Amino acid sequence: MNSIRFNYADVTSIPFNRKRTLKTFIKEIFITEGKPLEKVNYIFCTDSYLIEINKQFLQHDFFTDIISFDLSEGESTIGEVYISIDRVKENSTIHASSYTNELLRVIFHGALHLCGYKDKKKSEITIMRRKEDYYLQMFDQKSKQTCFT
Repeated sequence: MNSIRFNYADVTSIPFNRKRTLKTFIKEIFITEGKPLEKVNYIFCTDSYLIEINKQFLQHDFFTDIISFDLSEGESTIGEVYISIDRVKENSTIHASSYTNELLRVIFHGALHLCGYKDKKKSEITIMRRKEDYYLQMFDQKSKQTCFT
């Protein structure tokens, strides 16, 4: 099947113009990481929506920008990635980053979780950040190339 879908829980959309390019790039992340892909649903939502999922499924009572669920039963990846637009906006301010850059970072972060990367230990966080930075740079380069071809 090999599909990436963007869904909206309690937000109307994400302010990002190149959704088709982004979905294709996410598929390329799975290929690069050697992880077969069947289907990933990204669900964009608010803090209040995501904290309820955090409480219900992870027993965590705090805000987060992303929660990834690996629903795979076989070799191919099936997953859901919930992203709080509220957290992304706040994090972009905290990290002096653009909203778009922070949104892409979190989207790629979710894909990397589904590829098997963790971020609980300091060493895992370091690897995750390097991967995020790598894919942000690659996406930026690809976006520039597609603008001129």
